[in-house]
Amino acid sequence: MYAADDDIEFIGSATPFGLKTIESLLATVPEHRGLLLAAARGFTQYAYVYIQVPSDELEEHDVSAAYAQRARARRMYLRARDYGLRGLRLGAALQVQAHPAGALAAATREDVPLLYWTAVAWAAAISLGKDDPALVAGLPAVDALVNRAAALDADYDQGTLRTFLISYEISRPNAAADAAQRSRAHFARAVELSNGQHAGPYVSLAESVAAAIRDRREFEALLDQALRVDPAARTDWRLANVVMQRRARWLRAHADELFPE
Repeated sequence: MYAADDDIEFIGSATPFGLKTIESLLATVPEHRGLLLAAARGFTQYAYVYIQVPSDELEEHDVSAAYAQRARARRMYLRARDYGLRGLRLGAALQVQAHPAGALAAATREDVPLLYWTAVAWAAAISLGKDDPALVAGLPAVDALVNRAAALDADYDQGTLRTFLISYEISRPNAAADAAQRSRAHFARAVELSNGQHAGPYVSLAESVAAAIRDRREFEALLDQALRVDPAARTDWRLANVVMQRRARWLRAHADELFPE
């Protein structure tokens, strides 16, 4: 129901009530995997759309407020991660960090949604807490979650995992020498799987690869392509496309700052 809406602010007002309802239900049925997945996904999405992204826009006017927003987003991501770990029946984060690959060996294809959302939440928290050694120590566990999900179903959710991998290949621990080429391969597959109807892959490649190699022409071309996606073409992706297009417009408007002469 939320995914088909095109009003970001309206959904933002409704989401906290929905998330607290999920948490209330989990107090009664704490091991319900469907609710744990909904919590992991919901808190991750809310943290990104309504806390982290706005912090970038806020930073232009109030740096301290922007940092406070990012700290809040980090807490939300960790909340999402912990729900995901519960859904995967992996216990506490420290236990997973001790032997990440072994902990995930029994995961199956039906676990991919939880593997994905747990990894995304954890990676996002680390990206906002690089000055916290204890948090950064979770990188191998994130890598194990991503690798297991990709091994089980690399094309999960019509390219959702591929879209994440576009940026993750560049930032993963001990990134490969051909990380940019890997990112481009994930991009091509994500566009194929979504029939070019999702703005996410274009924005991700622009932010992670084009910006990294200082290619402003490609950066702007990718964002323009994201803005040409019709949100009405796929109602189940409407809200996600509206969110990504808002991000694309902000990036486009700040290209001079991202690519200084």
